[in-house]
Amino acid sequence: MTPRLRAAARPAVAATIAGRLLRHAVPGPPKTTGLGQDTVRYIVDWAGPVDAGLPDERAVQAACGLMQVHGRATGGPLPLAVDYASVVAGLLAAQGVTALRIARARGLDLREVRTSVAQGALLAVGQYLAAETARANSGAPEPDVPVTPSDVPQADGLATLKTSDDARVEVETLDPLAWREFWARLGVAPALAGRGWLPFQQRFATAVCPLPDELRQAARRRTLAELRAAAHHTGVSLLTVGSDPAPAVRPAPWCLTPGPAPFPKARAHPETAVPGLRPAVPGAVLPLTGLRVVESTRRVQGPLAGHVLRMLGAEVVRIEPPGGDPMRWLPPLAGDCSARFSALNAGKPVVEADLTTAPGRDTVRALAAAADVFLHNWAPGKAARLGLDASDLLPGHPALVYAWASGFGDAFGDRPPLGTDYLAQVHSGLAAAVRPADQSPAPSLMTLTDVLGGLVCAQGVLAALAAREATGRSSRVDSSLVSAAALVPRPAHRARWTALDRPLRTADGHLCLGPEARACPEAVLRLLDGAGAMAAEDLAARFVRRTTEEWTARLAEAGLTATPVLTDLTALARDPAYRAAVAPPDPATGHARPYAPWEFA
Repeated sequence: MTPRLRAAARPAVAATIAGRLLRHAVPGPPKTTGLGQDTVRYIVDWAGPVDAGLPDERAVQAACGLMQVHGRATGGPLPLAVDYASVVAGLLAAQGVTALRIARARGLDLREVRTSVAQGALLAVGQYLAAETARANSGAPEPDVPVTPSDVPQADGLATLKTSDDARVEVETLDPLAWREFWARLGVAPALAGRGWLPFQQRFATAVCPLPDELRQAARRRTLAELRAAAHHTGVSLLTVGSDPAPAVRPAPWCLTPGPAPFPKARAHPETAVPGLRPAVPGAVLPLTGLRVVESTRRVQGPLAGHVLRMLGAEVVRIEPPGGDPMRWLPPLAGDCSARFSALNAGKPVVEADLTTAPGRDTVRALAAAADVFLHNWAPGKAARLGLDASDLLPGHPALVYAWASGFGDAFGDRPPLGTDYLAQVHSGLAAAVRPADQSPAPSLMTLTDVLGGLVCAQGVLAALAAREATGRSSRVDSSLVSAAALVPRPAHRARWTALDRPLRTADGHLCLGPEARACPEAVLRLLDGAGAMAAEDLAARFVRRTTEEWTARLAEAGLTATPVLTDLTALARDPAYRAAVAPPDPATGHARPYAPWEFA
């Protein structure tokens, strides 16, 4: 168990994000009823149910696995140079408050919600936790499937390419033929290009991309213009990675467009299947119990939005193609289902429908007609081509909330790049912000914007449901990966770190110094017996002489905080300190998972 250290200031970034999101939501706080103001309240702290002293963002990143996952591609655990877990916690707080408003409008007597930065971090690593614990729980790797060992750091495991004129670029494609043709135009043999395809695709799952060095060298021999030409001719998306951490655009987190007309403040006739306001289910303890969400989503952003709404009590029904979503069978498996897929989609009933056919589209229309929310993250233009856009569904279903989670919104007009996490990090400036100034800018291969994008989409849906309860109008909600990334505060210039700002290698692991020790190296120096003045790098090197536990105790005796860096995600399911925050693998799931990140009262 991590020793309990001295507490520190409340998480200010989380409170700022929550306040901004709540101000952006349409309805105000609940109206006055009876004596006094009928208020709802949220509480955000650092550790929540995690039984450990976590004094700041850096400690949470160390203890909950963010450093481990983010650092896989660069040789070892590394902090994100932004307050990522705090932003996630701010989103969770805003979701909790908005869900409370919906619940109270429906007759539930809920007034308070609690969450924490640690619970935000655990939610963010949930898919990686599921994959690692499923693999460990099975007793053996998946047979005959090459899997990058995700617990082994890779010194050069990023996907970012460098050109002969010193540009840094990020490429993206989901098409193996386009990938092969792109490299062929750069003079790479098909077999060699094929060796790079699997690690390139698996980077979404493993957070590391060990491309064959020959591919990096081939890119290094060409100019940026040549790479752009190859990408243009093959349909591969390519963006240059800049060094400016400022967002290229600052869109609103979500855009809510009211529907055609208010609906009656009562349930319509059951035979019409058109919902009005749904009263709370008697005895319900979750704010969205009794509401129904229909989602047609894939990968991470959309399924995570549905997962959040399900954890808040809604019934979430998935629409999948005939035979099921192909992501269900990606290794590692937990039983007969992908652990990563299960982490976001367990507990969602499935209706299979072929959207390329009229009967399949009719199935979607019928499901949406009986739902409170229809959610998708289809490619731009697909909804209109299918006749399933908001303009098609809302006029006949005036109680429906229609939500679209995209990659770039309207940032690139009608021909955006592929709307995937890493390109969104590049376009938003996050790729520069997440790394210190002495590292080249590059996206984190942890899916940062997918998680934020799913959370922002869910919050937009909650805001629309709250507006529906207050105004009697349906609405369309648009959000994107880029709008979510813009929430992350970042300095005007990239962070500059000393050796003490990074995890320190000890005799048996890594240790993250607390804010006091990082700010005052002299205080740490006094713990080194007889040592004179020395540079931060030399001071950091001395930590290898003692174990993590020994250093943690010595620092605590001196009034300094420090947090052991988690380097094995499976330990979260075994550590008693996380018993109230992480559910261990069970026969139903076969993998560990974070518990829902709110407590309502």
